[in-house]
Parts: sequence; structure tokens; C-alpha cells
Amino acid sequence: MGALVIVATPIGNLSDISSRALEALRTADLIACEDTRQTLKLMNHFGIQKPLISYHDFNEEKKAAELGERIRSGSTVALVSDAGTPGISDPGYRVVRYCREHGLTVLSIPGPNAAIAALAASGLPSDEFFFAGFLPSKKAARRQKLEGLQNISATLIFYEAPHRIEGMLMDLLQILGDREACVARELTKIHEEFLFGKLSAIAGKVKALGEFVIIVRGNRSPEGSQPKVPLTRDRALEILGLSRNELYDLFFKK
Repeated sequence: MGALVIVATPIGNLSDISSRALEALRTADLIACEDTRQTLKLMNHFGIQKPLISYHDFNEEKKAAELGERIRSGSTVALVSDAGTPGISDPGYRVVRYCREHGLTVLSIPGPNAAIAALAASGLPSDEFFFAGFLPSKKAARRQKLEGLQNISATLIFYEAPHRIEGMLMDLLQILGDREACVARELTKIHEEFLFGKLSAIAGKVKALGEFVIIVRGNRSPEGSQPKVPLTRDRALEILGLSRNELYDLFFKK
């Protein structure tokens, strides 16, 4: 019997890959990757040549069965995502589940993860945390999701894309209140940046460039509820430095 080997890869700095991860890639019969172009860059950097097969959100269920058959026949398949640990807010879950359901061997090689890296450097409580990943891209759905997270006492962790970061921070401020937060940008890369402070102070300082991890202090008030910050149009303009038209498109337009 073969095995599925989950291999964590760097989130930016290629030096963060472990020797065990490299050995797994070198000895695998096949590498299943989210995007063959991204994985090929990693492979070329370390001089590794192996067959690559693509899996992603749209074909993962079909590919899971295909990969499972390869493993059942004796192949070792290394599973990687574009960056970080497969299955953590990335494709990979269905492949792993298929193997578990069919009694196939699954191994996990730990390594880089953006959520944990940001939390460790955030200065916010890490004794318990809630990983929410990417919230819905639609404003109404995102705000509804945040309302369901209001009373969680654990530190909250979110991922966000650059084109939505400003709207996300404003929603956090209005719905969760003016909590302590840390926004990590471009982790382990040349332009790595951390912004720490109250959400109201951070919101106007974030550069909408790169990939983001947002760490927000949980609701630890004794009443079990966090006071909201009244967010008027003028207040939002002041924080973000936007025109009224820009604000309308970003914050008020459905």
C-alpha cells in the first residue's frame, strides 16, 4: 500500500521549508498540487523533478478518487497547496477524507501556516483561538457571519484579500466593536508588515497590497457582549481618508 503525505510548503520565504518536507517531495511517486505552475517554481528551486497533477476546488472530488486509486496500487502521493498547509483554508480536505474513508494511509508533515505565524507574532492572547478563514465576499453575508462571532471569547483569526481588506476592517469595527487587533501583511516576504492597535486606528493605515491575516481579540467582557462603535459616514471618511463616492461604493453599496 502507498500513502498520502500532506506536505506543508513555505508561505513566502522558501528557506522555511523543512528537510523532511523536501525528502517527502523527492521520494514521492506523484505530487498533487493546487496549481502546477506555483508548485513547479518550488520544485525547480530545489532541483526536484516529479510528475505533477492538479487538484482544486472545482475538481477535487473527482481527483480524490483518482489519487486514492493510485495510493491503493502502491504509489506515494505528496499533497501540497500553493502555500502553507493543504486543507487549511485551501483545497485538500476531500482528498484526505477520501483516503480516511477508504482506509488508506495518511501522513502529515507539519510546517508553515500563515494563521499560526501571525497569531504568534500578534501580541494577542493565544491560549485559545477561533480560525474563521476567509469570510464571504458579499458584504451582507460577511456582516451576518461576523454577527455570529460577536460573543466568542477566543482570539479570532481571519484571512483576507487585498481588494476587500478595507471593507473587512470597517465591518469588524462596526460589528465587533473597537477591539485590539493585529493585521499581518505579506508574512515572511520582503515587505512583511504588522500593524497592532485598536481597529479604529489600524483601519486607515493598512496598505491594500499583498495577502492578509487579521487577528482580533475575542469578546472577554463580563457581560458577554462587546459595545459597537457607531459608524457614521463622516467617521468612516475620517478613518479611511476617502471621498463620499468612494465610501459609498466600498461600504454602503450592496
